Amino acid sequence: MNKIMLIGRLTRDVEMRYSSNNNNTAVARYTLAVNRQYKRENEQEADFLRCIAFGRTAELAERYLAKGMKVAVEGRIQTGSYTDREGQKIYTTDIVVERQEFLDKRSDTSPAAPDTPYDENSFMDIPDGIDEELPFN
Repeated sequence: MNKIMLIGRLTRDVEMRYSSNNNNTAVARYTLAVNRQYKRENEQEADFLRCIAFGRTAELAERYLAKGMKVAVEGRIQTGSYTDREGQKIYTTDIVVERQEFLDKRSDTSPAAPDTPYDENSFMDIPDGIDEELPFN
């Protein structure tokens, strides 16, 4: 079984691209900083994990996630390799996001923040008729 669950903060805004196949699939990439539970002397306190999301999950990540936000990610680990321009073999490890939950609201100062205001309890007002766009069931 290949299953991973993480909670971390985005190290930068989501990078969005579209595949060059006939479907033009959305592909979102972001990096999560996940704190380690225990810290040893002279060791970093967090792991920085590359995440990749596809399709609707990618579109939701681009729309609702921003640098510094806390997010829970469920997915799988995928490894791969490629040869760089200098002939060196590079090994990669990515988290393929199958599900993500937003644990913070997007900052009102963020340039891509949605127009929908937040109430005093940090819940977003959701307009009627957008059920298919919601990031949860």
